[in-house]
Amino acid sequence: MITWQIVEGGPLVRLDERVSRALVHPDRTSELLADLGNVQVAVPVLALALGYAAWRARRIGTDRWWQPSAGAALLMALVPALIVPIKELTDRPGTPVVPPATGYYPSGHTATAAVAYGAATLLLLPWPRTIWVRRTIVFLYGALVLGVSYGLIRRGYHWPLDVVASWCLSTVLLTGYVLAVSRGSRRTERL
Repeated sequence: MITWQIVEGGPLVRLDERVSRALVHPDRTSELLADLGNVQVAVPVLALALGYAAWRARRIGTDRWWQPSAGAALLMALVPALIVPIKELTDRPGTPVVPPATGYYPSGHTATAAVAYGAATLLLLPWPRTIWVRRTIVFLYGALVLGVSYGLIRRGYHWPLDVVASWCLSTVLLTGYVLAVSRGSRRTERL
């Protein structure tokens, strides 16, 4: 629905532009928050989680110990494979704050942050012994994604709908990952 509104210039686009005008106020904090969605920041965090989860699973003798980490790496590789064609198809211009160009919809930085930090969260959740540590990990994930999203909108790098569309896409990707990993572990248990 959001993509259709963007392509057709529907009423959500006008609302998006009004909301953006009210929120855009570039400052150093919003720039730093937006930077947390850079591939150079988010992917190394995911790589550390990939390695840690694989090491822990192998150490306790888990069958197919490598699958969750390999699946998360594949999931991250899907982000640009999906985002880039959508950007080209929608050809949405940026906000007035950025140089004239197109290809701002959906937000690649938001999708990168949501998927990289989300997959890292999912990989790390089985290992802490206390609920408080698990809750802290989930809270940090939410704070990172919301921080990146806020930074991108506040800085004027993206329209709000660019960010919301990436949340939707990331939710689908992470849900698919959870289903695939849980299906793989159930299959292993039956063997």
